[in-house]
Amino acid sequence: MFYTYILASRRNGTLYIGSTDNLADRVRQHREATFGGFTALHGVHTLVWYELHHSRDEAFVRERQLKKWKRAWKVGLIEERNCQWDDLVGEVT
Repeated sequence: MFYTYILASRRNGTLYIGSTDNLADRVRQHREATFGGFTALHGVHTLVWYELHHSRDEAFVRERQLKKWKRAWKVGLIEERNCQWDDLVGEVT
């Protein structure tokens, strides 16, 4: 399985959108700042939304689609499933 995901720094905070084939490991890498970059710089570590895909290409296309969305649409997507902006990492570990 492949995933498209959104991380947040806090409720209504900075958002990061990515895709991966191992969501639990990728979230751990973000939290440990393994690769530095945007999420490390902005403290974006909370998994607030994700969806499954059957192929890497599907997940990547969805990532690119979401990155073009207006912020309000992204917040709406998160709140449809996770209105409290809870950390969902327990669902994927």
